[in-house]
Amino acid sequence: MGKPSIPRRAERRRLLARATALVAAALIGACANTNDAPAPASMSGAQALPAAGAVLPSWRAGRARDAIVGFVNDVTREGSPTYVPPAERIAVFDNDGTLWSEQPLYFQFAFLLDEVKAAAPKHPEWRDNPAFRALAARDQAALEEHKKELIKLVAIANSGMTVDEYDSAIRAWLASSKHPKFQRPYTQLVYQPQLELLAYLRANGFKTFIVSGGTIEFMRVFAERVYGIPPEQVIGSSQVVKYEMRDGKPVLVREPKLDFVDDGPGKPVGIYRNIGRKPVLAFGNSDGDLQMLQYTAAQTGPHLALLVHHDDAAREFAYDRQSKIGRLDRAWDEALAKGWIVVSMKDDWNVIYPPAAGQ
Repeated sequence: MGKPSIPRRAERRRLLARATALVAAALIGACANTNDAPAPASMSGAQALPAAGAVLPSWRAGRARDAIVGFVNDVTREGSPTYVPPAERIAVFDNDGTLWSEQPLYFQFAFLLDEVKAAAPKHPEWRDNPAFRALAARDQAALEEHKKELIKLVAIANSGMTVDEYDSAIRAWLASSKHPKFQRPYTQLVYQPQLELLAYLRANGFKTFIVSGGTIEFMRVFAERVYGIPPEQVIGSSQVVKYEMRDGKPVLVREPKLDFVDDGPGKPVGIYRNIGRKPVLAFGNSDGDLQMLQYTAAQTGPHLALLVHHDDAAREFAYDRQSKIGRLDRAWDEALAKGWIVVSMKDDWNVIYPPAAGQ
């Protein structure tokens, strides 16, 4: 593809803009952490292919990083057949296992189990519930067997609260709870390479969204602070809420039932309802992301589909086809068959997490 002929002065201005954008992306990515991750301003215009290591410093040179940088270069090169206008540069990311860890239990699930335990004294009838007995015994196999009953308990445990009260409960839990293996707050177990990627995409005019099976109420508490993704760009499962007047003030109150499940085939539906445009980039890590990746890869225009493969037991966890949490089986087969990018955590990432506070 040849470059369009333009006056030299305009070319110099454009090259300067390219260099400025790339430097900004590198600095933002390198400095991103769980305490300070502002969303950089979106930029449009062509981007030059950067030198190796100029962007995504926590990504090792290889097929995955080359595919990302090459794709961004292609869709931002004005005048090329692969150019995508900024308004159409939609990038969607799963959360659990894609932007932060998810083992040995989904982080939101750990929060919800604590909520069920706290509510148990008010519900003596739960003693005969097999899901509650499994929870009390910390029997993972039994919890999996009685998943539907457990979901009902969870819905009851945090119903009746206003959305503001629930927001405060989530914030308090995140501030006080630590991961059982790493002994770090959950919001510090985000992936440094992904923080850099989010910043890099935004610096090149992309709009980044979370599309997750987790609930919007849980993710919106930390998404902007941690990822630079504002609440209105978080798509997830949701519980029914209703409008009430309490003490003369309008409030939204949580009902004991789910409204929408944003997982598997629900993800393309959530994207359609909330974004109204098909993504050009989708990043997941499990079979729950398969339909979102299919939806993105089905379009005829430029697109990029990626999966994180958790194959690093030393620095994080190693799991795929047999895992009950974040199983990667059917999506992995489809990725191999269709040429989607499978990102090896072990081979493609220099680091996993940002430095711990004080390091």
